[in-house]
Amino acid sequence: MTKPLRENRDFRLLWLSGLFAVLGGQMSALALPLLVLKETGSAVQAGAVGTVSVGAVLITMLPGGVMADRIERRRLMRLCDVGSLTVVTALTIAVFYGHAPMPLVLLVAAAGAVISSVYAPAVFGLMRAVVPADQMGTATARLQARTQTARLVGPLVGGALFGIHPALPFAIEALGLLASTVCVALVRTRSRARTTAGSAFSKRELTAGLTFLWKIPYLRTVLLIFGLGMNFAFGALTFIALTAFSDGGRSGIGGGFVISCVSAGALAGALFAPRISPARHSRVLIVATCWTCVAAAGVMAWLSQPVVAGLMCALCMFLSTVASIGFLSKLLVVTPEEKVGRVQSAAGFLSSMVQPFGPLAGGALLMAFGPRWAFALTGCVLAASALVVTFAASARREPAPPAQDPAPADPVEPGAERVTPGA
Repeated sequence: MTKPLRENRDFRLLWLSGLFAVLGGQMSALALPLLVLKETGSAVQAGAVGTVSVGAVLITMLPGGVMADRIERRRLMRLCDVGSLTVVTALTIAVFYGHAPMPLVLLVAAAGAVISSVYAPAVFGLMRAVVPADQMGTATARLQARTQTARLVGPLVGGALFGIHPALPFAIEALGLLASTVCVALVRTRSRARTTAGSAFSKRELTAGLTFLWKIPYLRTVLLIFGLGMNFAFGALTFIALTAFSDGGRSGIGGGFVISCVSAGALAGALFAPRISPARHSRVLIVATCWTCVAAAGVMAWLSQPVVAGLMCALCMFLSTVASIGFLSKLLVVTPEEKVGRVQSAAGFLSSMVQPFGPLAGGALLMAFGPRWAFALTGCVLAASALVVTFAASARREPAPPAQDPAPADPVEPGAERVTPGA
């Protein structure tokens, strides 16, 4: 009989390690640009922090997946934590003594992005050995709830600490990374390090995850339409709402309400997902999310009220989070264990590569046509995506999990627990 997740020691440790790391990362995500603004007075240089982070993530996401499949994953996670701890500690000392050079700030931003590109696929790869397949949806939902909570709380705490002393957010992040390192070190389960001849970063290795996704019609269609297309359009939709209801930048109340509703919807979706086993209903949830986004765009075009827009965005984000958890859970189950890192990185890459352009497109539509038509045109893009997901034959054939290898796959230390999928 499979024991509940709350009794799964290694899963609890992975959950806690991520909480410490993500909470600290969210605090510094706000504190870094504030630090640059305080030091230089330049909004352009402050914005460069975000640009460097996004660019570094996109560049290193696919190589990070290769590393997560080539190196024993628990060891790789520990190396990532130690690397993050080193650069954050250096920045904390520099800020404490009154001067943080811009190159050091950018190095911290880039290092954090690169390390997260390696850490995330390693975590999901190790999850395959820690969590049974029938509990993967619940486990993924709990990870999402943890992340969304950190995103809500982290910036608030980071801003408050920065107001007391600029070094405090980074000092707390360093302590969190130290705690994360300890949690990962206590995990007993090991993954199998994959040994393959040839260069680790050859074209074949870097594109192995993309190739796997492309060969399975369901995964290909959902990622291109729901992951890539809907992310782009919904990013444009929320930016239009943020700008339109901020009264041209004269008031942040309306726009702030919309963004808060988006975050609240994501957290509610992550908390609700374990109640319905989203992996079993992933297609229905994806279709429902797409058409709800279409309806939201139409309502916002018709009723230009920030309260209505916020509630509609919250509903869309709620459904999107539940659907994404279901899809990710299914993806982890149907992917062969030796490819989890590369496939997870490839899926993240496809979903993230157009996100920076959504707000840009939304701003262009708003400038050219005004709020009502900007909402309507974005709704047309969302409707096209919804039609494909609803009626495309490839989106209706969900893949089956691969055959399980009866041989032991994940060695552990002598005397350590070993949890296998489906046990």
